[in-house]
Amino acid sequence: MNTKLLAAALTGIMTVASVSAFAADSHKDQEKCYGIAKAGKNDCKAADGNHECAGHATKDNDANDFNFVKKGHCAKEGGSLEAVKAEKKAN
Repeated sequence: MNTKLLAAALTGIMTVASVSAFAADSHKDQEKCYGIAKAGKNDCKAADGNHECAGHATKDNDANDFNFVKKGHCAKEGGSLEAVKAEKKAN
């Protein structure tokens, strides 16, 4: 097997593992706050499955989109710790 290819593959695997560990640790003092995300500014996928990525919210304050906030601050920002989870829209 090509040594450079093997080295590149191992580097890629280690990078993914370290990024995943960092991402999990970066939200340890935060909670998901639904209903406060502005269009295009959500932190991850929608609870109802309408989209799968951060930044894909199509309207402000959708009850299925969230932003991470400091623990204990969601209600102060007008959000909810639980999503509505309405039916997924037909494409």
